[in-house]
Amino acid sequence: MTLLEEIDWLLIGELIYGLIVAATCVRIIYDTRTSTKTLAYLLLTVFLPVVGMILYFSVGLNYRTRSLYSKKLFDDDQLLKKLYAQITRVTRNNLETDHEAVQQYRELAYLLLNDNISPLTANNDIKVLRNGEETFPEILKALRAARHHIHIEYYIFEDDTIGNAIKDVLIEKARQGVQVRFIYDDFGSRSIRRTLVPELRAAGVEAYPFYRIIFIALANRLNYRNHRKIIVIDGSTAFTGGINISDRYQNPNSNKLYWRDTHLRIDGPGTYYLQYIFLCDWNFCAGQSLMPEPEFFCEPEASQTNALVQIASSGPDSVQPSILFSLLQAINLARNEILITTPYFIPGDSLLDALIVAALSGVKIKLLVPGISDSWLVNTAAQSYYEDLLRVGVEIYRYQKGFVHAKTLVADGLLSSIGTANMDFRSFELNFEVNAFLYDAQVSEYLRNIFYEDIQDAERLDPSQWLQRPVWKKMLEKVARMISPLL
Repeated sequence: MTLLEEIDWLLIGELIYGLIVAATCVRIIYDTRTSTKTLAYLLLTVFLPVVGMILYFSVGLNYRTRSLYSKKLFDDDQLLKKLYAQITRVTRNNLETDHEAVQQYRELAYLLLNDNISPLTANNDIKVLRNGEETFPEILKALRAARHHIHIEYYIFEDDTIGNAIKDVLIEKARQGVQVRFIYDDFGSRSIRRTLVPELRAAGVEAYPFYRIIFIALANRLNYRNHRKIIVIDGSTAFTGGINISDRYQNPNSNKLYWRDTHLRIDGPGTYYLQYIFLCDWNFCAGQSLMPEPEFFCEPEASQTNALVQIASSGPDSVQPSILFSLLQAINLARNEILITTPYFIPGDSLLDALIVAALSGVKIKLLVPGISDSWLVNTAAQSYYEDLLRVGVEIYRYQKGFVHAKTLVADGLLSSIGTANMDFRSFELNFEVNAFLYDAQVSEYLRNIFYEDIQDAERLDPSQWLQRPVWKKMLEKVARMISPLL
């Protein structure tokens, strides 16, 4: 008998297989940030080894531990120190105002300063925009007025009526000599890869996908999406919020589904940090070293409302889940009322506990979520959290008029947030997101009134009836909740 015949290849295969599973488990424990996700991936790897390992290496790798890219725009460390010192000085000066919102939420301002290096800016004019029918005309008007540059970054940009209308304006401005730079998510905007993008490039628009999808890395790259919606015009006007470039966002639409959403226009220094985010994203996806030119950060004109604005951003490029932290701090500092609108509600333990603590402390909390959802699985997972909230007095409303896609928070009629981030694991941990925090009673009261208008078109959950729903539904929700870290 030869040596090769004496070797037990099955045993060797089992040993190698065991080592691979063990190494994967060690990698999961070391690399995964949250205990719930760690446990979920470990269970998958142990009980469904091949499938579990493929799933983990496809969508589970934690880029937050290895920095997807650097947000450093300056190579000169001394210049960086001077810039950070100036940002700190501006924030502290604005915190000296007697605005009630600033005084009550000053710890939030310091959190965003220390975590995001995001300044609290004054002298801003704010315009809240409802749905596509208010947002798109405002965007087109601002784009047509551009004189120096247009920076535009979107998760979804579709080849439809509004997509082509904006494309035509971008081409027109590029031919006039305006610098036009366009970032699109390669997954969310896949419909324009072979249509609008070549047209834009032929006309002189610089257009690049964010994190280009390559087949061999398909699943992993799909997992890390640029969910941001940012437009910056001439360094003085900016837009952000929940509305993508698609006909479905304005009513009526071909889907025959009423779409309820909220967007934001900022005129003033509040645009600066959005510009900074865009430049960092641009250098990453375009492979360039575009520097912060003075024209990118224009001197603001006199403000009519003097609203105070601060921007929160997070993603696989940030050290902490900054948007989650900022929402936790806002909830913690609220005294009387919290109004939340979100299309996807999978809060996780920290946010759920914060809401429960606030409710038990006497803060009135109202949550508006979709009654009509575009994801059965996400909606089922979200329902698993309702019982915990209803037990402590949180009022939950399910929107019936159509699909509510707005991502807003209003606290005490003083502080408000409009942004791109949903209240779920994906937005907090995986997606590139951006939220604007508005320390302004007038804007916050306007958003508060909108919230109360919206719940007129919603069905309030009855706690006693909800607790009596069938056991099989509760079991289904618990299963969906168990896998929610993977959604």
